[in-house]
Amino acid sequence: MTEIERVLHLFKPISLEEMSAVKLMNRVDTKYMISLSQLGDILNQLQAHYYVQQVCDECIIPYSTLYYDTEDVQMYIAHHNRKLCRQKLRSRIYGLTENVFCEVKRKNNHGRTKKKRIAIKKEEWENMLQQPYIVEFVQQYLPYSISLLQPQVQTDFNRITLVNYSKTERLTIDKDVNFYNHVTGMHADAGNLVIMELKQDARKKSMVKQVLFDMRIKPHKISKYCLGTVLTRPQVKANRFKKKIRFIEELNSI
Repeated sequence: MTEIERVLHLFKPISLEEMSAVKLMNRVDTKYMISLSQLGDILNQLQAHYYVQQVCDECIIPYSTLYYDTEDVQMYIAHHNRKLCRQKLRSRIYGLTENVFCEVKRKNNHGRTKKKRIAIKKEEWENMLQQPYIVEFVQQYLPYSISLLQPQVQTDFNRITLVNYSKTERLTIDKDVNFYNHVTGMHADAGNLVIMELKQDARKKSMVKQVLFDMRIKPHKISKYCLGTVLTRPQVKANRFKKKIRFIEELNSI
């Protein structure tokens, strides 16, 4: 048993069914980047205040996400160019349960993230835009022509999900992050990088924020899709993300 697994066994568990009250589909996200070596200390400080989600008696759940974009990655470029209103389209396999969804994420100019999704079949996750019912769903929320969209970056990672006792916020902790680009055929991994994302209905006080503040860990805007694109598509415009890449390299040296 690893140190991370040992600490997670000290948390009170919460089931998927109980998590239904904490969907936060319209939310404010605060993201952080830490090194894997810092995670154990953070979990120890949160243990008395948060539940850990369990699926099939496991607390560390594998996820696979496939992001779709245009051939010239317009959704990536919108993010890179700091466009406030932007979208992402993905299919995601939630490990262990084998639940698969088509998801559209939209961020507005007030910093709020809204997510819409429908369940799809596992065999459709790499070719979902060939399915009429999925196309109909996507067209409701995405201002891009379906004919221009194609699979781009696949992201695989292991996720820990915490929920505070009052069930007003959710913290996802993603580690073992790696990427595969379906267009270039390139692979990359993020090493010891851990991406934490605090999801709330509003920017409220939070035990997570206090713990990270005390450890001098500041929020960092980070997109796994954008990171994966930069690492697996060498010619893509990436000036805005160079500083983040250097920060990740520093984390990997801790």
